[in-house]
Amino acid sequence: MNKPVKKIALVANSDKPAARRIVQRAARLAAAAGMKPVIDEAKAHSADLVMVFGGDGTMLHWARDMAGSGTPIFGVNIGGMGFLTAVSGKDLANAIRSIAAREFSIETRTLLSARGESNGAPFRLSAMNDIVISRGTVPRMIRVEVKVDGEVLTIYRCDGLVVGTPTGSTAYSLAAGGAIVAPGAGVFSITPVCPHTLSNRAVIVSQQSTIEVRMLDRQREATLAADGSDVVELAADSPVTIRRSRCTVKLARLPGSSFFQTLRQKLQWTGSHA
Repeated sequence: MNKPVKKIALVANSDKPAARRIVQRAARLAAAAGMKPVIDEAKAHSADLVMVFGGDGTMLHWARDMAGSGTPIFGVNIGGMGFLTAVSGKDLANAIRSIAAREFSIETRTLLSARGESNGAPFRLSAMNDIVISRGTVPRMIRVEVKVDGEVLTIYRCDGLVVGTPTGSTAYSLAAGGAIVAPGAGVFSITPVCPHTLSNRAVIVSQQSTIEVRMLDRQREATLAADGSDVVELAADSPVTIRRSRCTVKLARLPGSSFFQTLRQKLQWTGSHA
């Protein structure tokens, strides 16, 4: 049984015009349901649950912020695709009632950790979706050597490389031709972006694996991004080590919702609705 949610934090993407109105409505509904609403983002870590209003980008921001805290986050979609959000804005009242009644489940999602050096300084970044290595401003392919647990996998000649979690399999990895991976699968995916050799394909490895990526081109620019936001420059022969993070993220879900249901809805797949 979930712990009672006495204090609920309400955070939103301030760039969304509807964000302020829906947060105010959520605060009224939460108070009426016997919970204490917190709308000060700086105090979100003191809440029993964080309700996030926005799209997947807002969810990723708060997922990384709350990683390792054990506090579940619940997404309300007021953005685009919304693979990570639990409900749409029109279902807000029902969602508030379910949370107050402790009628929700918790999913644990794995994060990636990337370590390396950029411009002579060490960096360590975390990502819920993916670590992406991309070519710079010059529209030329890059050569990237990939090792898995110390053994060379291959040298990709490509426009970029996506190392993704199961959560991130419906993001950039999917656009690059990678497989859709169920959230509970204990794997990471390695997917080249526009590979210049037709035999280069996405590879699935265990989450216990250590992935080492090294750019080979000295005359080419490349960057590394964590969830599309934190970006660092990469130099040739400066390896990046990617492995499972020690921190996890807790996602709250309402009864009756599932990953496959979300896939059918978002990707407009056919299937039984019985």
